[in-house]
Amino acid sequence: MASVNKVMLLGNLTRDPEIRYTPKGTAVTDLGMAINRIRTGDSGERIEEVTYVDVTLWGRSAELAGQYLSKGRSVFIEGRLQLDQWDDKATGQKRSRLRVVGENMQFIGGQGQGGGGGNAQGGNQQQSKPAQQQQQPSGDAAPPQSGGAAASSFDDDADDIPF
Repeated sequence: MASVNKVMLLGNLTRDPEIRYTPKGTAVTDLGMAINRIRTGDSGERIEEVTYVDVTLWGRSAELAGQYLSKGRSVFIEGRLQLDQWDDKATGQKRSRLRVVGENMQFIGGQGQGGGGGNAQGGNQQQSKPAQQQQQPSGDAAPPQSGGAAASSFDDDADDIPF
């Protein structure tokens, strides 16, 4: 049976990123994220639930997070779940922790709110193609009629929108 290990998170950082480097020079950054969920209770009251998630980024994504993100900033992370297991040296008990290994990262908000909307993927910075602007006909030209290839040109550009 096939399986999928995919996580998508949109939330705010609970602390500044902690960047470090492996002996081979690969950047690693740990983030803490708070993800809010608002729901309506049985009696109609608004209930806000917060889930805290640890995220680890590698490579170029880690460097960008360390450079541009800070506590309170919004970020979108795509990644996978990973279960870490170890023996507690003090008590000898088995311990475990579930975390997200980020594979794609996108800054959310303007420059004053988390990095200007840039994104990174799989350790490499990803450049989005700019959406092409439609040229407006000048004064006397008739607008294109609906139904032809011109009408579908807007649909083609939808894939280029970076959000």
